[in-house]
Amino acid sequence: MRPEQIALTLYTLRDHCQDVTSLRTTLKKVKEIGYPAIQVSGVGVQDPQVIRELADEVGLIICATHEPSHKILEAPAEVVERLNILGCKHTAFPHPGSYAIDSREACLVLANKLESAGKILCDGGKQLSYHNHELEFVRYADQSILELILTNTDSKFLQAELDTFWVQKGGEDPVEWCSKMKGRLPLLHLKDYVVTLEREILFGEVGTGSLNWDAIIREADEAGCEWFIVEQDTSTRDSFESIKMSFDFLMQKTEALNQ
Repeated sequence: MRPEQIALTLYTLRDHCQDVTSLRTTLKKVKEIGYPAIQVSGVGVQDPQVIRELADEVGLIICATHEPSHKILEAPAEVVERLNILGCKHTAFPHPGSYAIDSREACLVLANKLESAGKILCDGGKQLSYHNHELEFVRYADQSILELILTNTDSKFLQAELDTFWVQKGGEDPVEWCSKMKGRLPLLHLKDYVVTLEREILFGEVGTGSLNWDAIIREADEAGCEWFIVEQDTSTRDSFESIKMSFDFLMQKTEALNQ
């Protein structure tokens, strides 16, 4: 991991990105903290040209997006057009949503839809990845939903955007999954897994929880990860303080791992 590979998904700051004025202010703060890149997700401003202009204004790269699940599967050519305007190669399927995954057969149907959409994106010079939550670790016979989807799609058309917190919440090992995704992990969502004395599980700033970041970063690097994307769904702190804590921790890790 290099400093220029660290990004922030705007979903973390979604409450501060709902109109042009607030988005401009938020992007300026993100850049001042030190992030070189953003993932567009949860933003109230829908016009991709406006988003691109605001990012360019402060010098932020748009490294990836999340697009609505139905848009990816039902109108992938429109997604290609949107990504072209944003100047962005990557997008991720954010959640199954209304698409059934309640049986092995349903997962295979979804996998087929994802591969078809991913081919259209690939033909347009874009890359589709699958973003997991914990529910993708429900198992049918000997395979989890995530394994079913990924083993039944061509890696050229569907890659992985692993989320470290949700892998752990699903009872799996983020380090092992980063290793398993070698050559198929362009995007990685980083958030920590915090356990409290009250036995709560909280989303944590990177470095404040129980995840093994040295091993995660090492395996993701070896897997060929392009973007290490900070995400924190909720925080007990001010969200800008949270993203700074995560950025500072990752910069320290970058310096230590690259010595």
